[in-house]
Amino acid sequence: MDIEKWLLIFSLGSTILAILSLFYYKKRFDQCKNYSLQRHSGSFQQLVRVAGNVCQEHRNLLNVKDRSVQVPIMISHRTDEEILLNPMLGTGKKNDVGSGRSFMPETLFYKLGGYVIADSAFPKHYVDEGSILFLKGSPRKEILINPNDVKAAIVTCGGLCPGLNVVIRELVMTLWYNYGVKHISGIIGGYPGFYTQGCLKTLTPSIVADIHLSGGTILKTSRGGWNLEKIMDSIIKNGFNQVYIIGGDGTHRGIKNLVDEIERKHLPIYVVGIPKTIDNDIPIIDKSFGFDTAVEEAQKAIESANTEANSVEYGIGLVKLMGRNSGFIAMQASNANRNVNLCLIPESGYELTGPNGVYSYISERLKVKKHAVIVVAEGAAASCLDEKLAAEGTDPSGNPILYDIGKHLKEELVKCCKKHNINATLKYIDPTYMIRTVPANSSDKILCSELAQAAVHGTFAGFTGFSVGNVTGQAVFIPIDLLISIKEGKDAKEGQRRVDIDENMMWWRLMANTGQPSFIND
Repeated sequence: MDIEKWLLIFSLGSTILAILSLFYYKKRFDQCKNYSLQRHSGSFQQLVRVAGNVCQEHRNLLNVKDRSVQVPIMISHRTDEEILLNPMLGTGKKNDVGSGRSFMPETLFYKLGGYVIADSAFPKHYVDEGSILFLKGSPRKEILINPNDVKAAIVTCGGLCPGLNVVIRELVMTLWYNYGVKHISGIIGGYPGFYTQGCLKTLTPSIVADIHLSGGTILKTSRGGWNLEKIMDSIIKNGFNQVYIIGGDGTHRGIKNLVDEIERKHLPIYVVGIPKTIDNDIPIIDKSFGFDTAVEEAQKAIESANTEANSVEYGIGLVKLMGRNSGFIAMQASNANRNVNLCLIPESGYELTGPNGVYSYISERLKVKKHAVIVVAEGAAASCLDEKLAAEGTDPSGNPILYDIGKHLKEELVKCCKKHNINATLKYIDPTYMIRTVPANSSDKILCSELAQAAVHGTFAGFTGFSVGNVTGQAVFIPIDLLISIKEGKDAKEGQRRVDIDENMMWWRLMANTGQPSFIND
């Protein structure tokens, strides 16, 4: 009788325990399956996805009351028990030369509450109420993704730029060696490659080992081809949970749409942007990769023009440089060369005709100095005030086709000189494709590596919907919403930076170096 009693009690207890366990694990499952939505209190509020418990950094950021802190979207779908230590964490004494892991001392990892003050990167009205703070792009001690579960994709979009291969290589090396990710794919041909058959390429360290020595991109690239539904289907079908997208402002708007769709579907997929623009026209960041190389290469073209101009009587050396909406390459290359006599950029209005126009200025200079060196940005036709210089149509990315200002000046300057009885000899140099296809120089290679590493650190720290860039010399995570909304410079569009001819000291240095007037007829 006693035995039957105890068996009944044991049976009832087991049943109750099983029911309680069922409720407990169902609750945990629901926490991991159904994400709750919260908003950060920052001035640019970001969507935060939380499931169950989160790591210490996410927990701190959720409680931050300082509106100046700019936090990317956070995804946490792991519990405290599942939070992992970064594979790079070690004693600082690296013994395993093959893995790239277990070598960084704890002092080098991100410290909670350590931000980069970015006030100097913003227009004045953005910092009236206080400083702008970004999260540092350094590795985190706690990571929220098991590297064995990662399937990463890398894609390059838009035009070519020095350093693309360096970024690709560093993404692969960091994922493979530092974090132990073994499933990395390259998307061939930009956004269309996601949904085009045969456009997936397996990437390993051996495949990318030497690509940083070459220009271009081994993944090929394209403009346009954005199709959210097809791209989203491809990401889900291929099981990608980390997507690294290298591109400019248009590409980043695509990233924003992609992140929004992933949010809508409640998927644990991390999407990161790496800013790419040879024109240096993306706001907030110190400079874009490839820009230094472009300026350096432009020197060769300008020096050739200077040699041509000084080797004949009444010689003109004319160089057209890249710069669709922003004249940073033309301005900086002219400042560096010191032999340029006239520089035209899209941000500064000018007149070609009239007593104070460009044609008269060059004619008078030839009479006195016998030579002239001219640099013009490819988009400078838009700032001509007295002649309508415009082309029709748009390119595949939707950008207006540019009027060829270089060819126009080449023809009209010679005609104008003849009217002033000057038999000018003009040599026209257009190094556009040479500049953008060369390998990155040393400083750009370092920058590319820093940005790629920061992008990987950010995804493993549980962040998505951000871009990486150096601000005041330090790699940071910049929320995509913020990056595509900031305007820098007069008449800039959202997500665009232009030369501020009123307050940019570099422009006034150029005016002093060239000695050029305003080219405006009173």
